[in-house]
Parts: sequence; structure tokens; C-alpha cells
Amino acid sequence: MSREVEDLNRRLLRARDAMDRAFAEPLDVPAVAAVAHLSEAHFIRSFRAVFGETPHRYLQRRRVERSMFLLRETDRSVTDICFDVGFTSRGTFCRTFREIVGEPPSDYRRGHWPMVAPHCFQMAATRPVGAARAAGAARAAGAAMRSSSFGDAFAATAP
Repeated sequence: MSREVEDLNRRLLRARDAMDRAFAEPLDVPAVAAVAHLSEAHFIRSFRAVFGETPHRYLQRRRVERSMFLLRETDRSVTDICFDVGFTSRGTFCRTFREIVGEPPSDYRRGHWPMVAPHCFQMAATRPVGAARAAGAARAAGAAMRSSSFGDAFAATAP
């Protein structure tokens, strides 16, 4: 990997970390691009190439992930949670939540209770994925199970 690519990746990681720290605050592309010391257009293109989604979509997903936790673990209203995680409109929050999770926040709350598992397992189990990514992940998991060199994986897929 060239020094320029490493430098760009480091800048993008720095910007993504800033987004992770301040996801509930009003953020815009110029401010985050400035953290990476890149122009807005180059930042958006590079971020998408490296992380697979635009900075805006990444920020929305992080906010939805946090709201999923708050919906499960607290009794705060959907509107309060919406504003707590950085959305400025309940309508936008509900629409974005449904796009990412597949159900509205109120339905999610009714169907999910507080988890009593280690945090790393909770994060893996509750990470939202779009319908297309979920189907691709299921195919990839199936392929990984079939091609594994471990005996238990073969047993799980054997007819």
C-alpha cells in the first residue's frame, strides 16, 4: 500500500471517529471533511470507496444504532430519543429508522427487550443491515459454512 493511500485512510478514519464521537450533534459534510483535510467532494467519494456508504448514510446508521439501544433499554419516548440521537425531525427519524431496520421505532420497541449479553455480542446481533445487505450476508455466511475446513461447519451443512 502506498504512503498516499495510507495517509488518506488515516484521514478518513479520523473523520469517521469524529462522527462517532459527535453523532448526536449537528454535523455537516464541510465540517467533517475539514477534519480529514479534504474537499467535500473528494471526502464523500473517498469515504464511500473505503467504507461502502456515504458519510451522511454512515451518520444516519450510527444514529439509528444508538436509538435502537435507547428504545430497548429505556422508557423514553420515541420523540425524545429522536432528538437525543441527533435527528431534527421525528418524521425523518421514523422514515430513516424503518429504511435501515425494517420496522418503525415503536414496533421495534415492542418486539425487543433489554439484552443480557456481553456488549460485543449485543452490537453484532443488533447492527442494522439493509435488506439487500442482509440477503448478501446470509449467502456469504452459507458459503462460508460450506467452505469451512472445520468439522462442525461441515456437519451443519451436511444433508
